[in-house]
Amino acid sequence: MKIPQLKKKPTIKKLHNIEWTDNYSWIHQQNILEVLKDKKKLSPDIKSHLEEENRYTNENMKDTKSIQKKLFDEIKGRIKLTDESLPFKDKKYYYWTKVTKEGNYSKKLRKKIGSTKSEIYWDGDLEAKGKKFFSTGDLAVSNNDELLAYSIDVKGSEYFSIFIRRILDNKIIDEEIRDTSGSVTWSYDDKFIFYSKLDKFHRPRQIYRHQVGTSVKKDLLVYEEKDERFTCGISLSADEKFYFIITSEHTTSEVYFFKNSEKIEPKLFLKREEGIEYSIDSWNEYFWIHTNKNAKDFKICRCKHESLDKISDYIPSKKDVMIGGFTFLKNWMIRSERNDALEKLFIRNLKNEQEEELKIVDEVVINPGVSIMQKNRDTDKIRVGFESPKTPARTYEYNIITKEKKLVKEVEVPSGHNRNDYIVERFNCTSHDGKQIPITVIRHKKTKIDGTANLLLYGYSSYGSSVPPNFSTTRLSLIDRNIIWATAHCRGSTDRGMNWWEDGKMMNKKNTFEDYITCAKFLIKKNYTAKGKIIGFGGSAGGLLIGAVLNEAPELFLGMIMSVPFVDCLTTNLDHSLPLTAGEFNEFGNAKENKDHFDYIRSYSPYENIKKINYPNILVTTSLSDNRVLFDEPTKYVAKLREYKTDKNLLLFKCEMDAGHSGRSGRDAAIEEIAFDYAFALKISKKLD
Repeated sequence: MKIPQLKKKPTIKKLHNIEWTDNYSWIHQQNILEVLKDKKKLSPDIKSHLEEENRYTNENMKDTKSIQKKLFDEIKGRIKLTDESLPFKDKKYYYWTKVTKEGNYSKKLRKKIGSTKSEIYWDGDLEAKGKKFFSTGDLAVSNNDELLAYSIDVKGSEYFSIFIRRILDNKIIDEEIRDTSGSVTWSYDDKFIFYSKLDKFHRPRQIYRHQVGTSVKKDLLVYEEKDERFTCGISLSADEKFYFIITSEHTTSEVYFFKNSEKIEPKLFLKREEGIEYSIDSWNEYFWIHTNKNAKDFKICRCKHESLDKISDYIPSKKDVMIGGFTFLKNWMIRSERNDALEKLFIRNLKNEQEEELKIVDEVVINPGVSIMQKNRDTDKIRVGFESPKTPARTYEYNIITKEKKLVKEVEVPSGHNRNDYIVERFNCTSHDGKQIPITVIRHKKTKIDGTANLLLYGYSSYGSSVPPNFSTTRLSLIDRNIIWATAHCRGSTDRGMNWWEDGKMMNKKNTFEDYITCAKFLIKKNYTAKGKIIGFGGSAGGLLIGAVLNEAPELFLGMIMSVPFVDCLTTNLDHSLPLTAGEFNEFGNAKENKDHFDYIRSYSPYENIKKINYPNILVTTSLSDNRVLFDEPTKYVAKLREYKTDKNLLLFKCEMDAGHSGRSGRDAAIEEIAFDYAFALKISKKLD
C-alpha cells in the first residue's frame, strides 16, 4: 500500500527577526474548537488524509491481528469483570459502584442503611447506548438523596453538559447546562448547584450558581477570572461549612471562600503572588493551608476562622521532601509525603500533636492511599490501600486507636497472578550534570539480565506530575514475554521535590530529555537491555519527551510509541487562543512575547528539529476530538517525519475519529487500544509468536 503523503503548502512564519517555513501548518483549522464539538466541520481534505493514514496503519498491522486478539483476551482475563467497590456510608444510604461482565461502563448503586434492598441510580451502559463516545464528568447526589446532578461528554472534546434528574422516577427536571468543565457541587440546602463555565477558548474561568428548576439564563455569576492564564473551580470544605473558589495556573493560585448559606459573599483568603501556590480546607474551627510560601517543597499552616492574619506553621517544610495533601477525621489528620519517587502516609493526633508513619506492608516500592469510610467523620477508622508494581491493590480497614487492620478488599486477577514471579527494583543513575535520576524496574524473574531482553522505557515528567509505582495488569502481557518495563523519574516531575520540577521546565526543559537518555544508557550498561532493543513510550507531554529524544538519540531505540503527543510545541505555544496555551507559560515559557523562550522551545521542539537521519520504528496515535493536544500536531509531525527520515523502519499513524485526549470510551475499547500499542511493540521486537 502506498505511503500516505500530506500535501505541502509552504507557509512563511516570522517572529523575533527569525523567518522559517512550515509546509504543513495549513491543516490547522481556524475553527478548530468548533470541529472539536462537531467533526462534520472537519475539512474534507484533512478527513480524507486521516482515513488514509488509518488504512495504511491497519494494513501494516494486519500480521498482528491474532496477537491483538490474544492480548485483548489476556488483559481482559486479568480483570474481574463483575465487581463492586466498598460501600461509602452517607447519612441515609450506603453508596457504591458496580461493574458487570456484560457492560463497558459502571453502575452506581445505593441502599438505605438498615435495608437489604439496593437500587441502581445510574447505569452507565444504558446512558451510553447508541453513542460512539461517552464520558461521565461528575455524578453528584443531593444532600437529601433525592436528586442526581450529572455531567456528560459525548464527543471526547471535554465540553460537558450538566443535567439534573429525580432519582425516584429518573425524570430530568431541569434544562441542559452546556459548555461546562463537568464538575458539579450542590448547595447544602439542595436548592442550587455550582458549576464552572467554559469560555470561548475552552477555559473554565467563570463560576455560576444555578437554581434547580429555573432557566439557565437566570444563573448567578459568582466569580469570574480575568487573567487568561488562570482557570477556576469550586469545592466544599471537609466540615461542610465553607465553599472554596480556587483559581490557579501551574505555579500560582488564589482562593476565595464563602459560608454555606444562600447569601454569597466571596472573601479573598490570600492575595495571589507569582509562584506561590496554596489550597485550604476547614476543620475544627481552623483553616488549614497547604502552601509553598517560604517553603520550597510545601508546608502545612493553619489559622482560626476569624484570624486570617495569624497564620502559623503546623507541618514545616523538609528539604527535597514534598509535603503532600491531607484529610481529616474527628481528631486526626492523615497526610502524605513524597521523596525519591515514593509516597509515605502519616497520621497526626490533633489533640496531642503526636505523629507516626502509617505502615501497613513490608514492601518499600509501593503506592499507598487513604480514604474515609463514611460522611460522618466522627470515627477512628479509615481505609488504607496500597499496591506495588508486582502486587495488586489491597484495601485494609484500619483502626487508628487500636492499630488493628483488616483486609476488606483485594483486587483479584481471575486468570491468576503470582507476585513472586516478578522482581521490582529501584536504581539511581547519574545524569549529564551529576543529578541522580531514579528508575523503577519490574521484570519477570525468568528474564535474563544479559543484554538480550527488550525493554520498554516509560517517561512523562512535566507539570510536576509524578508516576507512582502502581500495579498494572496490562503491563504483564509484555513482562511475561520477557520485555522489561522501566519508568524513568526524570526532572520535570516532583518525585524529588519542587527543585526536581523546576530543573525540568522552562529554560531547564532539556534536562528532562537528557535524564531519559541517561536512564536508557544506564539500563544498557547494566545489561538489562542493549542498544537498539529499547522501546520508548510516552503520551501527551510524555510524547514531547519521546519526540525530543528521537531527534537526540534515535540509535538507542528499537522503536517509539507516542500517544496524543505534544510534538509541535512551538506552534502551539505561539497560539494564545488554544485552550491550554496561556495556562502553560510558567511550564514552557511564552515564545510569542519572549525571544529567549522562543529560541529555547524552538531548539527542542520535536517537529522543528526533525533531521535527515535514520529513525527507529514509530507508532503515533491521536484523537480527532482531543482539545489538549490537537490532532493536527501529530498529523503534521508524522508528515514531516516521512519527508525527512532516511530509514525504511515502520512509521505508523492512527487517529481515533470518535475519541478525546484519553482515547476511546468504554472498558473494551480502552483494552483494544492498549492491545494495539502492545502488538506494535511485539511486532518490532519479533515476538508475534
